[in-house]
Amino acid sequence: MKVLVLMGGVSLERDVSLATGREVADALKSVGHEVKAVDTAAGIELPDDLKPQRENLIGRRPPDTKLIAQLDKKQMLTILDLPELNWADVVFLAFHGGSGENGEVQALLDMAGVKYTGSGLLSSALSMNKALSKRLFSVSGIKTPGYLLIRKGAFSENISLQILERFSPPVIIKPNDQGSTVGLTLVEDEALYDQAIEAVYAVSEEMLVEEYIPGRELTVAVLDDSPLPVVEILPKGKLYDYECKYTSGMCEYACPADLPESLAQTLQGLGKQAFDLCQCRGYARVDFRLDLKGRPFCLEVNTLPGMTTTSLVPKAAKASGLSFAELLDKIVKLAL
Repeated sequence: MKVLVLMGGVSLERDVSLATGREVADALKSVGHEVKAVDTAAGIELPDDLKPQRENLIGRRPPDTKLIAQLDKKQMLTILDLPELNWADVVFLAFHGGSGENGEVQALLDMAGVKYTGSGLLSSALSMNKALSKRLFSVSGIKTPGYLLIRKGAFSENISLQILERFSPPVIIKPNDQGSTVGLTLVEDEALYDQAIEAVYAVSEEMLVEEYIPGRELTVAVLDDSPLPVVEILPKGKLYDYECKYTSGMCEYACPADLPESLAQTLQGLGKQAFDLCQCRGYARVDFRLDLKGRPFCLEVNTLPGMTTTSLVPKAAKASGLSFAELLDKIVKLAL
């Protein structure tokens, strides 16, 4: 099968996307697919031998916003102008964040009649908007941490007071529309609110202030409408942030998570329920916090989760008996 892997782009998760795209391309080739890989920020096809370029691709922090802006200005081709699009039987979307995950690229491909992996326009847009998806969770009986959404246009000197009226530290302050914990801060002292607020508004127009749930970090991947084994994330520090995710040795993982069978099944059921609520298709990952009383709280749905050999969805797939290459092959076939 002819598979076009689209990666990179101009989001703040560009580095993670390039790592995903390279590993996806290599794995799909290993099971017999004919693969072309394109970094859409440059509009160029990447060389066949991607392995030597993969090491140290993801830094300890997201790319600088000025670099992303420069890439955006240099981007001369739109997705639909790519000549490889007519060549491919299916497009594997290896984007993370930005227009690659929020439904914009999906809308373009839908208009062009091109088959692609993962969720469609509506699901992608809904899942990327954390506040909107949390509203759906709440009305559908899925517990989610309490939250406050504050748009940048509403910014004032009293914004910290608005937060304190609703929450007491610690709280999570993060962008409403970013992934990979870009711009996320665990604020344990109200004196640090301004710094956290500034970090959010540097990358987003909307800030989500969220109740912090002490406890365990868990995630449920859903593949072909079936939940995979629960993965527990065990960061060495307090927070599973960007640096922790992408710095060797700062986090460990357990899959299947050490949970009573009934609780694992409850989490899997909630993961599938959230997947269906957001009208996801193919595959996605649903993130949870498990509080100290053993109650799960749904955080968000990731429609294009990380997809390297060490990412969370491949870990869950491996625990269910699927190799990395087999997982990707199945995702491609689901798209068709």
